Amino acid sequence: MANRKDVAKLAGVSEATVSRVFNNIGPLREETKQKVLQAAQHLNYHPNAIAQSFARGKSNNIGVIVPYFQRVNLMTTHYFSELLSGIGAKLGEFGYGLLLLFQSPDEPKDYVKLFHTQKVDGCIILGSKDVPGEVEALENLHHLQLPYCLVNQTFSGYPFHSIDAEHFDGSLQAVSSLLMNGNEQIIFLNGPNEFSNSIERLHGYETALLNAGIPYNPQIVFQGNYSRKSGFQAAAGIASLLPEIHAIFAGNDRMAIGLMQGLGEQGYQAGRDYALIGYDNSEISRMTSPPLSTVHVPLFDMGQLAAEKVLQLITQGTMTEFNERLPVTFIERASSQLRTTYTKQS
Repeated sequence: MANRKDVAKLAGVSEATVSRVFNNIGPLREETKQKVLQAAQHLNYHPNAIAQSFARGKSNNIGVIVPYFQRVNLMTTHYFSELLSGIGAKLGEFGYGLLLLFQSPDEPKDYVKLFHTQKVDGCIILGSKDVPGEVEALENLHHLQLPYCLVNQTFSGYPFHSIDAEHFDGSLQAVSSLLMNGNEQIIFLNGPNEFSNSIERLHGYETALLNAGIPYNPQIVFQGNYSRKSGFQAAAGIASLLPEIHAIFAGNDRMAIGLMQGLGEQGYQAGRDYALIGYDNSEISRMTSPPLSTVHVPLFDMGQLAAEKVLQLITQGTMTEFNERLPVTFIERASSQLRTTYTKQS
């Protein structure tokens, strides 16, 4: 196989000049450049991509940081698979690769270190939480003007780059739908408060009640961790409320489906004994029995936009702040359309 020395000899230039041509470094005469390219083509020479990245000081890789949990395959979840698909699709358009970086929840946060140890040109952070050490790590990243973007997480009062969705509005739409169907009280199964979208959904829930003149009741607000298992476990406490309350809003589809399974074991069926709405519009939400009402979140588009923004930061070299939110849409299906007329028990 031909090497750089062979190309230099055929073109009548130095090896250093060949390197400068393929790494686009410094001023070059067009005649010299064409000699090198023609020699390379004649010899079927292709420069080593890794060597090129070191020469340019760039890797053409974007690190995507996702949380790591033992015995949990995050890539099978609708949430992460859609975001990653969107990120990968946009990066591919511009010749960039996606480097998946797993981070343990207990691992000290040091996003700047990843730029040195993993040789990435930028990073996209999924699953970020408002926990000790997180804000400090992000402040350091932001202060050094490194290309990054948070997805589906914002920090009030901080100028961190982020792409998010209108979760307040999504929750408001879902809960308002249940209220308009005659439900005077609505059980809420939310996610952890470390996620800004959980806080926003809670505010949407509270606002929908306020608009209907219904007081907020913390006794019917439950908390899971966005897993199917946490929804299943919440069924025990929620079942005791169903004879009196028969409407439930869950913070994501996975918890809603776990809740359906747990309540099903106790003889309760969604769409017959209680109305249920999930969140995210995962593919499985259309396959449940009955199909699950939910809120569509444009996760693929969010991933694409996050990648686009990071690439802009890299190519433009300026750290223009951005905080963009994409709209969400309530989708009504059979799970929230009760077929039974209830009389409030005395």
